[in-house]
Amino acid sequence: MNHATRPWRADKLSRLGSSIFAEVSAWKKEAEMAGRDLIDLSIGSPDLGPTEAVRRALSEAVLNEKNYTYPGSAGSDAFREKCVAWMEYRFNVRLDPKAEVLSLMGSQDGLAHLAQAICNPGDLAIVPNPGYPIYAGSLAIAGVKAYELPLREEHDFLPDLESIPDEIWEQAVFILLNFPGNPIAAAADRSYFERLVALARKWNVLIVHDLAYSEMGFDGYRPPSILETPGAIETAVEFHSFSKSFNMAGCRIGFLAGNRDVLASLLELKNNIDYGVFGPIQTAAIAALEQAMDPSQSTAGVAGLYERRRDALIDALAREGWVVPKPKATMFAWAKLPAAFLEGAEPWSSRQFARELLIATGVAVIPGDGFGSEGEGYVRIALVQEEARLREAAARIGQFITMHGNTK
Repeated sequence: MNHATRPWRADKLSRLGSSIFAEVSAWKKEAEMAGRDLIDLSIGSPDLGPTEAVRRALSEAVLNEKNYTYPGSAGSDAFREKCVAWMEYRFNVRLDPKAEVLSLMGSQDGLAHLAQAICNPGDLAIVPNPGYPIYAGSLAIAGVKAYELPLREEHDFLPDLESIPDEIWEQAVFILLNFPGNPIAAAADRSYFERLVALARKWNVLIVHDLAYSEMGFDGYRPPSILETPGAIETAVEFHSFSKSFNMAGCRIGFLAGNRDVLASLLELKNNIDYGVFGPIQTAAIAALEQAMDPSQSTAGVAGLYERRRDALIDALAREGWVVPKPKATMFAWAKLPAAFLEGAEPWSSRQFARELLIATGVAVIPGDGFGSEGEGYVRIALVQEEARLREAAARIGQFITMHGNTK
């Protein structure tokens, strides 16, 4: 072999599934070079920062010289105890801070490493399609096989648990679900969680629930925790994120709660690959949770902001002729392509629609197939701009639909 041609790249990187974001980034540059005013609704990155109280707690902790030692992968006692207090306050779930809560460098850290900690190469896990790219990507890294569970409109985008064959339940180590979800804001109720827990206990399968959008429920809806379900602590873990709930995306902090054996395995792995979250970041997260639990605080969290943005965008799109269902939660709208683009001898793909829209109008969205094959025919729109900009985006999209829809 001629070693000069060695690629220095693992084959599994091609199976990570996140290349769509790099592709859309290249389209953005192309649109900007063409002089387009970019309205970026592609990435789910909050455009606002945390509250002043959180920023002040962070700044004061950063100035404390004692905070510059290795923090430890488990998280500080104070951080874990505050997470436990918040879980009881928010969900009436009681946890052991020493064994049933683990700090993370954002929930994606835990999602990326969990399969490596609890599975062996060749094992099988059940993941949603479409789903957030790290779900399937983490399995590729760990050498774990994926059974893809389709999310379809006829089932209100909820996974059809009864469609999973017995032989898959028999093989699966875990099933990963996300309510309310990304890219689809499907919402599961308590009866759904009860069925899920019953099946997981029957087949001895771990439930991994990604609850990154717990504080982004609309119209009075408050997303529940699966750990509220009786018996769930025996067979479930749940990811929580400060990125979306408290506008702390750049801080990289979250936590995993639930089954102590699973948390111990993940901690054992993380003890060998990282030294935990910077102490001042944990202090800021504690301040965020304290503020969330303080009834005297005037802030109502982030839900109201995103609900207003949702209404601004969806109502404006409807006036332009594109009717998109209003999500009950999250910072995303999951939009089926306008009918004119799906009909005829040469229907448009999600990728073609997203690219042509961006180049022509400067409005960036993510094509649905970037989240899995079941996402074809849809685009994901992030509510990460002010209401006026969202209305402007809808107007540009309306012009695009009129121009290209009439030529179909």
